[in-house]
Amino acid sequence: MKKEQVVNCQFSVWYPIFKKHTIKSLILPLPQNVIDYLLDDGTLVWSDDETTTTVTAPEFPEFTSKVLEAINALGGRVFPKLNWSAPRDANWIALNSSLQCNSLSDIFLLFKSSDFITHDLTQPFLQCSDQDSPDPAINYELVLRKWSELIPGGEFRCFVKENKLIAISQRDYTQYYQHILKQEPQICQAIQEFFSQHIQYNFLDEDFVFDVYRDSQGRVWLIDLNPFGEVTDSLLFSWDELTSGEEIAQGQVSPHTCPAFRYTTSEVTVQPSPCLSYRIPRDFVDLSTGEDAYKLIDFLKLVCSPASTPFYERKKTACRYTPHFMRRPHF
Repeated sequence: MKKEQVVNCQFSVWYPIFKKHTIKSLILPLPQNVIDYLLDDGTLVWSDDETTTTVTAPEFPEFTSKVLEAINALGGRVFPKLNWSAPRDANWIALNSSLQCNSLSDIFLLFKSSDFITHDLTQPFLQCSDQDSPDPAINYELVLRKWSELIPGGEFRCFVKENKLIAISQRDYTQYYQHILKQEPQICQAIQEFFSQHIQYNFLDEDFVFDVYRDSQGRVWLIDLNPFGEVTDSLLFSWDELTSGEEIAQGQVSPHTCPAFRYTTSEVTVQPSPCLSYRIPRDFVDLSTGEDAYKLIDFLKLVCSPASTPFYERKKTACRYTPHFMRRPHF
């Protein structure tokens, strides 16, 4: 994987090429002061408790206005991402456990809690083979995509080598979806036709990975494009298989004309989501949102006990609990 391939997979590069076949989106340049804020672990996202003295988050009035205008233009609900990544590892911190955003503060909360976003901002070329060459200049951008209710069982990741579709994997491989087993030939054929009619030879590279969504009507939509390399999750395949140049074994019984197509075949093979490793303990979430009153009461008793007095005297703070903000975790 070369640095040029990573650059070519930026949203603003591929979106104009495939605009007709993907979800409506708007792209806003990301100001440097916003980038600095996203990378600053010591800055709070927000505080709406007037009785508590906290650090005030910086304000970006002009950028905030542009973001709000874009959100409204997209129907009031958006899916945010940067040049390459979405904060999929941070949905645990949102009150609705979703990446759906209605405001800039929603976006900031997800972005500042996401290792994926930090990787985009600090190490986008980390796994490239041409490390000796200078890093290309990157103009960072906030991508706002119109919110769409996508069923995870309809998402698939497709691997292209030398402009040939060589493999398809179920995107949400941690779950079993019965309809994939029943509709395997139709799904494979629909994706192949979409690739040959709209994607093949139209992208800037001949090796790449693209994600698609097949809706209830059988129509296929382009969701994302990614570099062909280990920075991209190979899901039910291994990168050794995908790069060996040899024919890839079929995961299930499929026509020989179909690329290798793998999916979870039964509930026995269901696995935990890989994003779970980015989450904090459930008790912390309950405390931060106030969902479990008994845990909150126990916590208040603990921090207000006599044994805790010296600590609070040293810090010169009152015994109180502020559930409105959680800093970005480090694991």
